[in-house]
Amino acid sequence: MKHLFQKGNDPSRPTLLLLHGTGGTEQDLIPLAQIIDPDANVLSVRGNVLENGMPRFFKRLAEGIFDEEDLVFRTKELYEFLDQAAEKYGFDRGQIIAIGYSNGANIAASLLFHYQHALKGAILHHPMVPIRGIELPDLSGIPVFIGAGTNDPFCSSEESLELESLFEQANAKVHLHWENKGHQLTGTEVEAARSWYLSK
Repeated sequence: MKHLFQKGNDPSRPTLLLLHGTGGTEQDLIPLAQIIDPDANVLSVRGNVLENGMPRFFKRLAEGIFDEEDLVFRTKELYEFLDQAAEKYGFDRGQIIAIGYSNGANIAASLLFHYQHALKGAILHHPMVPIRGIELPDLSGIPVFIGAGTNDPFCSSEESLELESLFEQANAKVHLHWENKGHQLTGTEVEAARSWYLSK
């Protein structure tokens, strides 16, 4: 997978896995990582799927309707890539915290839905429920931040609450942060994610 890796200043810090939104690149969320934890390793990945020339992490059938078969395939692909990247760059595979926005948040949520030890934690900006009707692994102790918009046109408040509930049922420690905004990522939401991250 096309990606970039930046070694952090402090080897005791986690590795931040950055996952962009539709049409983004591996450069998009680098400024976010600098705000959240400037001393951490950064592994930023570009989605392998193109939709009208725009990179994504998995296919969709229509707006808000995911190609679940492709989602499962791409989730496994990303999970295996993380194993390979940890070996290549020499970071602790068990210390990866995802930071995803929109489509990137969805694939990060899907990692948690499908694999018990995929991530140490996750910051999910404006995610949807990636897939329904599956039993989640035991996510005991895994912290998850969900940033949601009260009038997000792509992700309803009900969907955000449903995702929170699914994670809680799997024993994850969820913090749901609301912004009175749409789908955009605001400075106050990023600051809330930073405060949450530093409290972990």
